[in-house]
Amino acid sequence: MNKAEFVELVKEVGGFETKKEAEKAVSAFTAAVEKALEKKGNVELVGFGKFEAVLQKGKEGKVPGSDKKYKTKDKFVPKFKPGKGLKDLVAKAKK
Repeated sequence: MNKAEFVELVKEVGGFETKKEAEKAVSAFTAAVEKALEKKGNVELVGFGKFEAVLQKGKEGKVPGSDKKYKTKDKFVPKFKPGKGLKDLVAKAKK
């Protein structure tokens, strides 16, 4: 499902009058999550899931086909952990 299809679904489910209102709601939600994660916080929606910024340790490796080695730095990456309600809903729908 792409963004346009998702906005249409939000319009139907959310009872919005226009696609523009639904798109504004989707954009506001994503911007709020981004802002919270940018501050290295988290957003927990009980029953749905948890968006969080987690520290990914740097890695060392070797470039295939050469003797060059590289090392990446530690960085924060976004992570989503689904809640029990969402897990159960998806499991039931896939049967």
